[in-house]
Amino acid sequence: MQHVGARTAAGYPEHAFTYDIAVRVRRLLVARGSTVVLTRRTDTGVGPCVDARARFGNARAAAAVVSIHADGAPPSASGFHVIEPAAPAAVAATTHRLALAVRAALLAKSGLGYATYVAGGAGLDHRADLAGLNLSTRPAIFVECGNMRNAADAALIASPAGRARIARALADGIRAGLGLS
Repeated sequence: MQHVGARTAAGYPEHAFTYDIAVRVRRLLVARGSTVVLTRRTDTGVGPCVDARARFGNARAAAAVVSIHADGAPPSASGFHVIEPAAPAAVAATTHRLALAVRAALLAKSGLGYATYVAGGAGLDHRADLAGLNLSTRPAIFVECGNMRNAADAALIASPAGRARIARALADGIRAGLGLS
């Protein structure tokens, strides 16, 4: 089965990157006492539909839902950004706190800068068109962990050491955003 998503010029696919990061983040958070449940058990096939992903977090009353991605922007563009939804009022403040903490940790620890291709240039984006976020009743963010088509970002994304840095930053940001650090 062919996977969808971005890939580096050398062919490293987004699905492999995001699954690796998710497993690393889970390991780091569990080691610090958190319960983490992934929507996928392996990196085979295609993950659940976005509405199923939202139901997954909602049904488990998740403290946070973090959807990990890597962009496929033009090669001249670089960096990461955190996407917040048009969140229900009941979780908007927690979602924003989570987004800010993850953004701060990624900037400080990942080796990536703010995305140069997102309006505002401050590593934070608000979207009302992403069903996986907007169907969630839990604090939820998407994180675009760099641009797979940018040579410098791709080098970080493709290296085990780079992925370890990104995962540590995400884990630290999630804990800080939930007041656990």
